[in-house]
Amino acid sequence: MQQLLSGLIKIGVFSLALSVSLPAAVPERAAATPTLEQRVAGLEAYLNNTNPAAALEDADGVLQEGLKTPSVGVPGPGHNAWMMVSAALVLMMTLPGLALFYGGLVRRKNVLSVMAQCLGIASMVTLLWWAVGYSLVFSPGGNSIIGGLDYVFLKGVGPAPNPDISPWISHNIFAMFQMMFAIIAPALIVGAIAERMRFGAILAFVALWMFLVYFPLAHMVWGDGGLMNGIANGNALIRTIDFAGGTVVHMSSGWSALVLCMILGRRLGHGRENFAPHNLVLCMVGTGMLWVGWYGFNAGSALAADGVAANAFMTTTLATAAACGCWGILEFLHRGKASVLGFCSGVVGGLVIITPAAGFVNATGAVLMGLLGTPVCYLAVVKLKGWIGYDDALDTFGVHAVGGTVGAFLTGIFARIDVNGNLAAHLEGVVGRTLWIEQLKAIVFTIVLVVAATAVITLVLKALMNLRPTPEGETTGLDLVEHGEEGYNI
Repeated sequence: MQQLLSGLIKIGVFSLALSVSLPAAVPERAAATPTLEQRVAGLEAYLNNTNPAAALEDADGVLQEGLKTPSVGVPGPGHNAWMMVSAALVLMMTLPGLALFYGGLVRRKNVLSVMAQCLGIASMVTLLWWAVGYSLVFSPGGNSIIGGLDYVFLKGVGPAPNPDISPWISHNIFAMFQMMFAIIAPALIVGAIAERMRFGAILAFVALWMFLVYFPLAHMVWGDGGLMNGIANGNALIRTIDFAGGTVVHMSSGWSALVLCMILGRRLGHGRENFAPHNLVLCMVGTGMLWVGWYGFNAGSALAADGVAANAFMTTTLATAAACGCWGILEFLHRGKASVLGFCSGVVGGLVIITPAAGFVNATGAVLMGLLGTPVCYLAVVKLKGWIGYDDALDTFGVHAVGGTVGAFLTGIFARIDVNGNLAAHLEGVVGRTLWIEQLKAIVFTIVLVVAATAVITLVLKALMNLRPTPEGETTGLDLVEHGEEGYNI
């Protein structure tokens, strides 16, 4: 009994000592929980295409640690779906739209050559974009001229949104959307040198052109801290605006096309032989595909299925329709007949003219841009080419360079803050006043860069390789000489 009592006393003393020596358990800190109002505000941000994390910030704009709603960091289904559709539409512009448009305009013996060039460019540019192109344009680790290397091989470019670009679309979908722009820009150049440049030489030219022209220019206009990014960079040296690629795509390709075709020289028999389009039906089908695909090109550049996209959809339609009819009227007054080729040229010209302005101008501005810009393109195609004597085979310069240049300038005239509130961030003092001066600066800068870079690339390649096929090969046709096949076995 005494031993039992002694044991109980020892157990009690030990338990008391243990309870004194061990600290009391500290309850876990509860995770920060958003309020119902913050969760609802996150959903409203989806409807308004604004940042869902803004509702979680305090009065000083600081995000509370650990606080998150289900809408933060998740792509919005509707916006993401629109961007995937838009990317597909822009690819359709090149394949098959541009391929059919250009294919119908060349002679029968060269129809496959331009299609092969479009396919080859699409393949090569896609791989360049994956390896380093996207990073050089949109990585934040660079400077005002070129981007950094944070996104090489699309490292870190996944399905989650990049809030610096858009809070509602997947980062990888944005990269794919922009890749389609990078594909069609050099493919447009093919029209100027059609029927007389070797396939391998074209690919070599495009590879160098992407690094010296497209990647830097796209970064300067659209990239973080870009030299000419007037929308997002308050310290931009040139405060230009380009909604969907008037300078980046059309001016770059069009002015390059002029330089390349002049250095390359005219086609054999130019001015003596018949170079009429071999199949205007293909041209018309390609034109229709370009018009449809251009909705992805322009309206997709809003990076959301929102009101800005709706406005771009409308202005694209109105400017293109106005340009199509205007070209037909000009041709009727000039030649007595309005041709299908003329209507097709007007459609493409109108699409090019409205591209830099689609999300910045209202309906009336779009119509006026189509009506004012088309006569300039018409004169370039019908008169200027003959005056100067260059052989721009499919009028890439007359439509894309001239149309893109005129469109960029008119954007500075017709852009309105009430159409796109993003203009108020850094440009409120110049929109409607002196924005056209900034647009002129960008035009001059772009032309100088593009012309100089293209001349250097072409002259270097000309010294290293044969740019043109032999005279016999050019006479036979590039389909057989370059690809060993014919478009029509009849």
